[in-house]
Amino acid sequence: MNSLLLQLIQDTLVLLIAPLLLGWVNQCRAWLQNRSGAGVLQPYRNLIKLFHKDAVLANNASPLFRATPYILFASMWLAASLVPVIATDLPLSQAVDVIALVGIFALARVFISLAAMDVGTSFGTMGARREMLVGFLAEPALLMVFFTAATISHSTSLVTIVETLAHKQFVIYPSLAFAGIAFVMVLLAENARIPVDNPATHLELTMIHEAMILEYSARHLALIEWASALKLLAYFTIGCALFMPWGIAEVGNLAALPVALLALFIKLMLGGAGLALLETVTAKMRIFRVPEFMGTAFLLAVLGMLIHFLLGS
Repeated sequence: MNSLLLQLIQDTLVLLIAPLLLGWVNQCRAWLQNRSGAGVLQPYRNLIKLFHKDAVLANNASPLFRATPYILFASMWLAASLVPVIATDLPLSQAVDVIALVGIFALARVFISLAAMDVGTSFGTMGARREMLVGFLAEPALLMVFFTAATISHSTSLVTIVETLAHKQFVIYPSLAFAGIAFVMVLLAENARIPVDNPATHLELTMIHEAMILEYSARHLALIEWASALKLLAYFTIGCALFMPWGIAEVGNLAALPVALLALFIKLMLGGAGLALLETVTAKMRIFRVPEFMGTAFLLAVLGMLIHFLLGS
């Protein structure tokens, strides 16, 4: 019963704090640009406003177009819930395989891309093609990052990786440094952040994610925006589990939950501020430079894995 309660707490927690993380990143970015900002609670206000509006759909929209926001939201919520955020002894721990996580992200990408092409607009089709290009380049790099951590823990289970890196003898792994840089690059690409994409723009020549959701409104758009926040949170928590697993409660240690919650919020605050700083000092690159960017991430991830094989560290 305790593990089931913890799973419910984690599922609710990730659902509620995902917009808060997005608001924190936007607020830090505003401060760094010498602006006052809309506040960390602005994403919640946006979601409430969208849920109270009436949805408008194109005449030729298929059932796939209508179902995609719900599938996208469910997929991202599942991915964020599977990652060990506050504890490792959860009922869904056996399903937390890094390859399965990549598959969940790929499933959501396929559905949003098909929905973008469903109506037949030029912007939606362009955004879908660009999204599939970014995903095609990002997934191998992400898998190599996971495989580097998996070779250290001898398992592709994210729970086992956390227990190996956090609850055993402290060891410095140089291979994880290269994998960490590659993971940050993948995070920027997968979450439509600068320098790959700009989530605040609607310039038709540069947008990727925004081009795919131009035809959505009201509750459908709210679910997509909420799913985007959940995806960002999922990547943040995956990064914490791989490279900063300290503070996550181990199996049977319920007394460590307050510390785990405090550590989680500190990690998210620092990570959000770092992401805002990175976006502030970086310019958006042209879409033709994205393959070079993602190729560099893949090479860094492979280099990290090779270092582990050659040096055993």
